[in-house]
Amino acid sequence: AMEAFFDGSEEKITRVYETEKQIDFLSHELTDYLVKINQLQLPVVDAKRIGGLFHVVSDIERIGDHAENIADFAVKCREENLDFTKKGAKEIKEMHQKTTVILEKAMEMFVTLDEKNLPDILELENDIDHMERQLHQNHVRRMAKGKCSPMSGIIFTDIVTGLERVADHATNIAFSILDKDPEERAAAHN
Repeated sequence: AMEAFFDGSEEKITRVYETEKQIDFLSHELTDYLVKINQLQLPVVDAKRIGGLFHVVSDIERIGDHAENIADFAVKCREENLDFTKKGAKEIKEMHQKTTVILEKAMEMFVTLDEKNLPDILELENDIDHMERQLHQNHVRRMAKGKCSPMSGIIFTDIVTGLERVADHATNIAFSILDKDPEERAAAHN
């Protein structure tokens, strides 16, 4: 979606929409299946894991929604010939890179059931939260100087907010394998 946003490729935009349809279909099918499994008498540990899987399916579906939103922005930018300042584009690319890393680390943690990525994920989550606030401030300064159009500004802030939410969903996916939230765990050790 981010590639489609920056290069305006109709083929990439179409691929995002097709992938989002597949994600929605799979989300529905997996949720139906998990509901059926959850109706069985399962050991507590398995029932808890099924509960976590419900949330992971939802988080992945929401990440797909954010990708679709970015594809929509790519279409709007192409149709209205909108562009971004070099600084604004660079900021989005940097935030996207961090968001991609946290998502990869979270998915690895989920698939392997190994907590080794947790410190990196927590640090990236904090960095991305801070980055969102900073990029919004930078954007307001650019707008005040008349360096970008109002519509480009709206899209910029929506993308930054969407990337931060993707990072939140990634963190949720990583946390799904834990017995407790890491903050609860840290408080218990103090």
